[in-house]
Amino acid sequence: MRYLTQYFSFLLALLLTTLCSSVAQAALSDKVSEKRALCVFDPLGSNGALYGMAKDYATEALNWGYDFSLRAYPDEKIASDDFKAGQCDAVVMTGARARPFNRFASTIEAIGAIPSETVMRSLVKMLASPKAAKYMSEGRYEVVGLMPAGPIYLFLRDRRINSVEAMSGKRVATIDYDEPSKRLVRHVGASMVPSNSANFSGKFNNGSVDVAYAPAVAYKPLELYKGMQQQGGILRFNLAYLDFQIVVHKERFAPEFGIQSRQFVAGIYDNVVEQVDQATAEIPDQYWVDLAPADIDKYNLMLRDVRLALREEGIYHPTMLKILRKLRCRENPANAECVEKLE
Repeated sequence: MRYLTQYFSFLLALLLTTLCSSVAQAALSDKVSEKRALCVFDPLGSNGALYGMAKDYATEALNWGYDFSLRAYPDEKIASDDFKAGQCDAVVMTGARARPFNRFASTIEAIGAIPSETVMRSLVKMLASPKAAKYMSEGRYEVVGLMPAGPIYLFLRDRRINSVEAMSGKRVATIDYDEPSKRLVRHVGASMVPSNSANFSGKFNNGSVDVAYAPAVAYKPLELYKGMQQQGGILRFNLAYLDFQIVVHKERFAPEFGIQSRQFVAGIYDNVVEQVDQATAEIPDQYWVDLAPADIDKYNLMLRDVRLALREEGIYHPTMLKILRKLRCRENPANAECVEKLE
């Protein structure tokens, strides 16, 4: 009788273990089966590097309980519009395009605010901290990832357009939805040619404009060398620092999702920078045009004036500008702005 009791106890324990395991697997299955749509802006569509990174992100998100289906968008406006309309649960887009969803995070692309990769690295690490979470949400939206895409340079069809004075009257492909870009073009006396992420390279390559601005990662895939040909060049001066942001409808995700996502994206920072560095290295040396140190100082002051004016108009977020100034001053305390404390 004692052995029979032990046998039934064993069967009961086995049944309970199996049942608990099944419940756990079912819970995990339910967690993973939460379907979400991630819309990805990539100029090359599903063949682009950004889309490839989004696939890696989607794989990691399975561990957080979300199964993302990816949709590629060569046109950033359509991706943004679909996200705003609720057809996408999450979207990957540039910081400038994300301004309507989070002014704080979009100010990362403020004109002249990030002079180096090291400042960008410090910022991404800082914003991945739980302490920064309150700034990453605005209204119904949350920024859950920041990916650097490198400095934005001026691409020139004629390398003699190498100063503010030489820019006067020249046609510049200007992103039509981005007020800071339009303001800067007007500030230097150039002629604005309304453009967007889908057509600016074509206008530059066929000669419809004299100047375009873009990161180094755009040089090869958008064939910007066709616009420069032999007499063109790239002005080696950081107008701003391009970043891509992952923005979500936050009510469609668990409260902890944002921090999980930001920390994961911050963790692959080096992989992203490696691709930016590789793309920059592929640009032939003959195209780079360097400024005199005196001109660099002059242009940095000009960009600061424009940046502060945009802050006063409510376009740039003052807290982000303060953070960026502190990071710049930590890197180079001899800068005049570090003494004047204007931001």
